Amino acid sequence: MLNIVNKSPFERNSLEACLRIAAPGALLLIEDGVYAATRGTAVEADITAAFAKFRVYALLPDLEARAVADRVIDGVTTIDYGGFVDLVAEHSACQSWL
Repeated sequence: MLNIVNKSPFERNSLEACLRIAAPGALLLIEDGVYAATRGTAVEADITAAFAKFRVYALLPDLEARAVADRVIDGVTTIDYGGFVDLVAEHSACQSWL
């Protein structure tokens, strides 16, 4: 399953719920959710621990729009919009965590 988080982990608990409840698969961070993919934050350890359960991706245009593309956690794969489409096509189901 492809799990999509678009909310900042500093404003909502969407990421926390996803990491706790979701079945293994892929995690895609988009919009303000990309803040979770940055080094030096309170959720960096959570994302690093998630590597055991998820392949973690972050949408590069959203990272760039928020000026954090140079701070991506090692192990998080950045993708463009074409990569987003590929992830959706690759997975039989998608879950958006609101």
